[in-house]
Amino acid sequence: MAIPIRRDGVRGGRAPFDLRRTTFGFALVALVLAGGGMALRAAWRSAGRHPVAAVLVVGLLLAALLVLRRRRRARRVAEAVTEAAYGIVDAGIAELDAAGEARAQAQPAPPEAARPVDYAELDPYAFEEAVAELCRRDGCADAEVVGGAGDLGADVLATTPDGRRLVVQCKRYGPGNRAGSQDLQRFGGTCYAVHGADIALVVSTGGFTEPALEYAEQCGILCYGPEELAAWSEGGAPPPWDATEEPAEPTPGLSAP
Repeated sequence: MAIPIRRDGVRGGRAPFDLRRTTFGFALVALVLAGGGMALRAAWRSAGRHPVAAVLVVGLLLAALLVLRRRRRARRVAEAVTEAAYGIVDAGIAELDAAGEARAQAQPAPPEAARPVDYAELDPYAFEEAVAELCRRDGCADAEVVGGAGDLGADVLATTPDGRRLVVQCKRYGPGNRAGSQDLQRFGGTCYAVHGADIALVVSTGGFTEPALEYAEQCGILCYGPEELAAWSEGGAPPPWDATEEPAEPTPGLSAP
């Protein structure tokens, strides 16, 4: 006797083994695990600043796990897990972008390039202060302005980094008014004998006459006109005391030509 075969038995049983479906299932599990780790990390970082976003991410992860637990169809599982994974990735990217923007805003703006100082536009006292500041910038920490009534030709006094005494006279003149030999003679008569200069320097925004330069050379006085002052100020030349290694020796009784 023939035994009838029930056709609906195969339908109600388990589906046959499918390699593609099994592979896809393992991929989904790996995706869920990876997404869960990212979600937890993103939620932990942003919980203090973005608690709502963290709760939403965790909710998506729990929803995906619940769908898997109930064994719904593979398409629905894939859609739910994919959406959760995209949400987790988006949340992580947003968190990284926000952190990058915060770091960029925290960095100070680069300083603007310093504009060259127009020393001829300063008043005499401000000019003396500017020269003293140049000395302090280049290592003369004790540089101070001493000019005024009874200064005997010294406007700035300082000690160079190697211990020499620097005496500076500042002449804030206009372009058509150059320091002459009489100016240099008055300074030469006091810078060494009265102030004990190792280095004597005259800074003039109007430059120097030829007789003044000749007298200064014979007395060992350094003369800085507008070009030398600009080079010193802008770092294009070393400070004046680096231009001489030995203390200058004045010539006694020297008069201007």
